[in-house]
Amino acid sequence: MKVDNIIIVGGGTAGWMTATTFVRLFPNKKITLIESPNIKTVGVGESTIGQLNQWLSLVKIESKDFMKSCNSTFKFNIRFNNFLDKNSGHYDYPFGNPEYVNTNEANLWYFKKIMNPSLKVTDYADSLYPVMAIVNNNKIYNNSDGRLGNFNFEKDVAYHFDATKFGLWLRDNVCVPEGLHHIKSEVKEIKTDDNGIKSLELKNGDSIKGDLYIDCTGFKSILLEKTLGEEFISFEDILPNNSAWATHVDYTNKKEQMITYAYCDAVSNGWIWTTPLWESIGTGYVYSDKYISDENALDEFKKYLTKNGHDITNCEFNKVPFRVGIHKRLFVKNVVAIGLSAGFIEPLESNGLLTIHEFLFYLSTIFTRDNINQFDKDTFNYSCRSIFRNWAEFVALHYALSIRNDTPYWRDNMDRVYDKDVNDLLPTEYYGFRTAINNKIIDNRFPQNSGISCIATGMNWFPMSDNTLRYANKEKEYDYTPYLESIKALDKRKKEWNDVVKDSPTLYEYLKKEIYSDN
Repeated sequence: MKVDNIIIVGGGTAGWMTATTFVRLFPNKKITLIESPNIKTVGVGESTIGQLNQWLSLVKIESKDFMKSCNSTFKFNIRFNNFLDKNSGHYDYPFGNPEYVNTNEANLWYFKKIMNPSLKVTDYADSLYPVMAIVNNNKIYNNSDGRLGNFNFEKDVAYHFDATKFGLWLRDNVCVPEGLHHIKSEVKEIKTDDNGIKSLELKNGDSIKGDLYIDCTGFKSILLEKTLGEEFISFEDILPNNSAWATHVDYTNKKEQMITYAYCDAVSNGWIWTTPLWESIGTGYVYSDKYISDENALDEFKKYLTKNGHDITNCEFNKVPFRVGIHKRLFVKNVVAIGLSAGFIEPLESNGLLTIHEFLFYLSTIFTRDNINQFDKDTFNYSCRSIFRNWAEFVALHYALSIRNDTPYWRDNMDRVYDKDVNDLLPTEYYGFRTAINNKIIDNRFPQNSGISCIATGMNWFPMSDNTLRYANKEKEYDYTPYLESIKALDKRKKEWNDVVKDSPTLYEYLKKEIYSDN
């Protein structure tokens, strides 16, 4: 299969990120994007994680180029509140790598916790991640002098932005200026043959033919599912949510409310996100309509916003239904799906944009040869399916480790069997749940650079090594003195990190000067 002519169906963030990738990496190929002028984008993907920087680097885009146009702010952390129990408080999942005083003892912090049972789990991230000094003080420090440990501003920072505006920026500043053919019309008819899609018949009268068709049509999955009939494999057995209400609220005190993290607050039948943008605050309620009606969810969401001081008089609330899971294959014949048309996990952990740019990485790598064969397609399908399942299981851990039982929703999450097979997807292919279990039970430690360590610790799911068990059981012969000194060093370093950033500008002040200076 030789690919010289690529047709992208659908705009939105997925469509324009796909177009940008191919325009920048394969300038000799003909790229066409078709989008309907009448279809509204989902527009809830307003939060990224640090991996987006790798894609930005790949396509040669700097953050300062798009941030102002996309209502963007910086993000360094995700904060989860009341996921363990109804009144358990918060824990953090910071970006970047941790630093250990004693690199040979990954469980150093757990000694600290055993010695001080009343110590809050928030101290885990505060003690090990330099970036938490930025988060807790709501300051911006780029660490150009190296005083904030191994924190790498360019690599570790993520973004809050208006995803719709980001797509439009890519269209106007990269894709169209660099030769992409942009067609605004609806697809009226899809003609097929043994090779997949033969042509697209448009309402404007055009007949479009290509070598490869990329499905960016969102949950409708018009090409992959509706036309080629590819099976969708649901993950609802481990991820119960299927709906969201989304809106934007105004700032009442912009300088204080513009925080450096995304906030996820567990409520009666799901959770509510808060993402600070430059001009407003993006927020939404993610829930399952099996446990609460759309109307009652909206009412609960409105009460939550009002209770937290937001004026919702002029707010527009958008209902977003979704399904969790992935198609069995994403590359079928001459069609490949990217974005929501491929699959979706749920908004927790900002997976929406992650799946787009990571799948684009994989897709780009199989274009290193002039021709694509079936093994290339199988390689892409296997890689995407495997990593997607891992991400899904990572998100599911936020529910699996919960002990909340205040509503049927949370009781079912606590009692759910999370490790059963999902249709014909073999669990041996994946390492989400299995990695977490092996880390705790067999390895007696979490990987230093793993997000699992933050989530598990925040949910009081600690690994216990021989050493920590001995100390916990007050074994008299056990010499724990070396750990005491290392723990003191942890506390000293945490104070030093906070001292470094205390005089730095707030997020608002930094953005006002560096990005929005003329606002």
